[in-house]
Amino acid sequence: MADDRREVVVTDIKIPFWSMVVLMVKWAIAAIPAVIILMLIAAAVSVLLGMIPGGGWHHYWGMSRSWS
Repeated sequence: MADDRREVVVTDIKIPFWSMVVLMVKWAIAAIPAVIILMLIAAAVSVLLGMIPGGGWHHYWGMSRSWS
């Protein structure tokens, strides 16, 4: 049974145009919730990093000085 493996090389796939369009639209629709989830994760990481004492980009841009 160990020698029953076969190698397959795919050289061409014929898919009707409108079937490909439907597939691409489904991929685009499925990507929307994925992007929303990634944005929520990025926002949570940003909030957590922003809570680090003394951290933040305002120190690098010189905005941490008092204006008085």
